[in-house]
Amino acid sequence: MYIKKSNDGQILLTNRSVSSGNFNKFTKTVKVTHYKSSKMYDASNDSYGSSAASNSGNRNSYDSYIRASAERNGVDPALMKAMMHTESAFNPNARSPVGAQGLMQLMPATARRFKVSNPWNPADNIEGSAKYIAWLMRRFDNNVEYAVAGYNAGEGNVDKYGGIPPFKETRNYVQRVMSRYHSLYKNDTGLFGSSINANNKTGSTNVGSGLQNISYGTSSNGNSASYANSAYAALR
Repeated sequence: MYIKKSNDGQILLTNRSVSSGNFNKFTKTVKVTHYKSSKMYDASNDSYGSSAASNSGNRNSYDSYIRASAERNGVDPALMKAMMHTESAFNPNARSPVGAQGLMQLMPATARRFKVSNPWNPADNIEGSAKYIAWLMRRFDNNVEYAVAGYNAGEGNVDKYGGIPPFKETRNYVQRVMSRYHSLYKNDTGLFGSSINANNKTGSTNVGSGLQNISYGTSSNGNSASYANSAYAALR
């Protein structure tokens, strides 16, 4: 994982060497961390594989907000938490190089669209994200993978390509979210309580096999959350 910085102060976090295209302005390397590779998608049995839990101290801090917003908007809270893990690693101050804000990394236009007055307020941000996910689920007839892809790449691109767009970032994003959903959060007692059967959760949706023929590039590993925290510390 690389943390790089441009001359005008922009920050890039990436797991790839940056040497060309729109990223060649990131000339200063702030930090490099090496991790063992992980295989989160197992094509041999068409499963999503497993994903290590986040080491972030904030991992369960927003469960009450997730539960409340999920219930109000008819969204699976486990899916929301898997997306939050992937978007911001539970960092309420996360900001992407393109301006996405807060826990579920709302772009300013999306925040305005769903009437989020303060995207840096976790409750407001999570509520807006839940509204957006609910809207995407309706738009794509409850196809979870299409909704997740739309959250990352925009619903227009899902329409344009008739499914998950052929963007490596988006395909990796969908795979990471679904891996975390299945491995970490659909049985999360903090979200549902220990007595609830994961197959009978309100708002949960059967996940199909739309990703089975996708060829994945490198993906994040179980250290992503702790790395993100160390990255922000390095940049301060």
